[in-house]
Amino acid sequence: MTEPTHDEAHAGALGSRLNWLRAAVLGANDGIVSTAGLVVGVAGATTDRSTLLTAGLAGLLAGSMSMAAGEYVSVSTQRDSERAALALERRELREQPEAELEELTELLEERGLSKDVARDAAAQLTERDALRAHARVELGIDPDELADPWHAAWASFLAFTVGALLPLLAIVLPPAGLRLPVTVLSVLAALVLTGWASARLGAARPGRAVTRNVAGGALAMGVTYAAGTLLGAAGV
Repeated sequence: MTEPTHDEAHAGALGSRLNWLRAAVLGANDGIVSTAGLVVGVAGATTDRSTLLTAGLAGLLAGSMSMAAGEYVSVSTQRDSERAALALERRELREQPEAELEELTELLEERGLSKDVARDAAAQLTERDALRAHARVELGIDPDELADPWHAAWASFLAFTVGALLPLLAIVLPPAGLRLPVTVLSVLAALVLTGWASARLGAARPGRAVTRNVAGGALAMGVTYAAGTLLGAAGV
C-alpha cells in the first residue's frame, strides 16, 4: 500500500491528537462531576472521613471501570464496522473496477470538481491507491487510522480517574468545617478549566461551554447535597 504524503500524515496525526485530547478532557469532566456529586451528597448526610473516602473511592473505581468498558465496546463496534466496510470496498474494487472508478468520479464531482477534472483525479487516485481513495472519499475512513479500543479504554479510565481524584481529595483532606466549601470551589474551578479546554479544542467560543459546565456541576452538587442532608436528618 502506498505510504501517505507528509501533509496527509501530519493532518491525520493532528486530527487524531485533537480527538484524543477532547476525549480526555470530557472524561476528566465526567470524573469531576460524578464524583463531586457523590461525595457532596454523602457529606450532606455525614461528616465521617472514612465514610466519605469509601464512597469517593467506590465512585471513582465504578465510574472509571464503566467508562473504560463502555469506550472499549463502543470503539470495538466502530472498528468492526470500519473493517467490514473496507472489506466490502476491497471486494468491489476487485470485481467491478470500472464501476468503482465511475463512482469515485461522481463523488469528486459532488465536491465541486468539474467532470473532466474529477475523472482525471479519480484515475490518478485509483492508480496510486484505489482502496485508500475510496475509503477516504466514499466512506470517510482512513485505513491507517482505525481506532484502537484498548487505547480508548485506557484513555477513558485514566481521564476519569484524574478528574475524580480532585473532589475525592478535596472532601477528605481539609478539616471537617472546610470540606464542603473547599470541594465546591475546587470543583467549580476545575469545571471552568475543562469547559474552556473542551470549547477551545472544538474551535468554539468558551463562554457558553464554561457556563453550561459550571451550571451543570453546581446543580449536580446542590441536588445530591440536599438529598444527602434529608436522608441524614431522617436517620436513613
